[in-house]
Amino acid sequence: MAGEPQADCLFCKIVAGEIPATIVRETETTVAFRDISPQAPTHVLVIPRVHYPDGAALAAAEPLVAADLLREAGEVAAQEKVDTTGYRIVFNTGPGAGQTVFHAHAHVLGGRDLQRLV
Repeated sequence: MAGEPQADCLFCKIVAGEIPATIVRETETTVAFRDISPQAPTHVLVIPRVHYPDGAALAAAEPLVAADLLREAGEVAAQEKVDTTGYRIVFNTGPGAGQTVFHAHAHVLGGRDLQRLV
C-alpha cells in the first residue's frame, strides 16, 4: 500500500535503521543522508519517511510531506554551505531518468560548478 514501508525497499530500510547510512539531518517526516556514489562534493539524498515510488506520487498523495522534503533539501544546502554558491535539487523519475531506488527522493548537489550539467 502506498505510504507504507516496503520490505524490499532500500530507503525504507534506512528509515527503519536496518541499513546504515551517513545521516546528516532528520525530521519527523524526512531523513537526509550522504549518497554512497557522490556525483558532486556535496551529494545528499533527502527522502520522506513514508514510501511512495517517486516525487510526483508523493506530492499527489501527501503534499505537506512533499513540501517538507523540499524545505529540508534547502536546509541541507545551508548546512552543507552550498546555499550561497549554488546547488541543485534533482528528482529522477523512472528508470529512463536514472531512478534506481523507487522510493521518492531528492538529490541535493553542490560544491562545484554545475552549470554544464543539464
